[in-house]
Amino acid sequence: MQFIEITEQEYRSFWENHPLKTFLSAPEIGSLRKSNGWDVYFVGVKSNKKIIAAAMLVSHKRHFGKYEFYSPRGLLVDYEDKKVLNYFLSEVKKYVKSHKGYIFRMDPYVIYKERDIDGNLVEGGVDHSGVVSQLEEFGFKKVSIPDMEQVGWMFSLPLEGKTKEQLLKEMKPNTRNTIRKTEKIGITVKELGYDELDRFQNIMVETGERKNFSVRSVDYYKKMYELFHDKGEVKYYVTELDLVKYREKLENDKLVAEEKLAKLSDAKYNEGQKKNLKNEISSYDKRISEAEDIRKKKKTDVITLSGSMFMIIQPEIIYLSSGNYQEFMKFNSQYLLQWMMIQYGVEHGFKKHNFYGIPANINLHPKDYGIYEFKRGFNGIVEELIGEFELPITWHYYLIKLIHKIKNR
Repeated sequence: MQFIEITEQEYRSFWENHPLKTFLSAPEIGSLRKSNGWDVYFVGVKSNKKIIAAAMLVSHKRHFGKYEFYSPRGLLVDYEDKKVLNYFLSEVKKYVKSHKGYIFRMDPYVIYKERDIDGNLVEGGVDHSGVVSQLEEFGFKKVSIPDMEQVGWMFSLPLEGKTKEQLLKEMKPNTRNTIRKTEKIGITVKELGYDELDRFQNIMVETGERKNFSVRSVDYYKKMYELFHDKGEVKYYVTELDLVKYREKLENDKLVAEEKLAKLSDAKYNEGQKKNLKNEISSYDKRISEAEDIRKKKKTDVITLSGSMFMIIQPEIIYLSSGNYQEFMKFNSQYLLQWMMIQYGVEHGFKKHNFYGIPANINLHPKDYGIYEFKRGFNGIVEELIGEFELPITWHYYLIKLIHKIKNR
């Protein structure tokens, strides 16, 4: 085996066909880091003149002229092959040290233990505890969940071998019914162009303020668009509702209900049906009034309800970021967006639709997390990754840790 620096193109060719491929390990993410002042390196291991492992390393100067090194989503290597893994790690450690690195971090895109939809362990399922043990034996320290840079727990819907009809049938009834309602009332989905990304940003800002999370700048979303959009690997969508058409539909539906009511006799056996129809008509009146109030207040015929950002890179579609305007959450438009992308995934041969982050150890308190319940309604499985690890390279690691600890106090 031979450890070497490789070109970006060599890395890309290897990444394209690797089972651990994900957007965070794409060369474009290296370009994004570079635009923010990071250095980017590509390294690999060759055997018989063929690359058998590779990694993208990014580094940034920290304290005392020393550098932090990080491999987004870890090395592209068979983590079960102890010989190759140990060799690669040993060489990366030397490489980082020779480039004035004091720490090497990575968060491999490797499932820890297989879990079911409720987050419970699957008996006899995938178990990569041995990989964790090997990394710790090598000298890596596991980073605590709150300090991890990337998502450590995800919720995914396997698509392989499934039809759209099957997937819809396997959803929770409430989710399936909500999707149908969003289609019925006429919510539409619009893909945003580069010059429209401020619309997505505005939704994220409103959501971030409401839910108390930090939101990326519009420059980040624009940069991701520049890096990935031409290849169809990132898409930004908003959901919209035409209030004029919505009101017309409500009025037509109300008319149908009124006609049904008028045809019913005063016979006692019709009382239940008449009561239901009157409630239905009352509901239509209320929604018609609400639609008109929104139209007057917003001074527009078409309102924006929600927005989402998806990474679309084989073998998975990742639901990366999303937000909703609180006043329009009752329209449940995110359900329609997810269903649209799930269908796209089936049509284009993706293996899974990844709803992405959920709180850690969800099986211990599943009812406490609404976002998990939303994702769970589509069916799927909880995926726990092995986590983030950091490897001390020089004694500066311990000194810098101490400095950060004192600062945080």
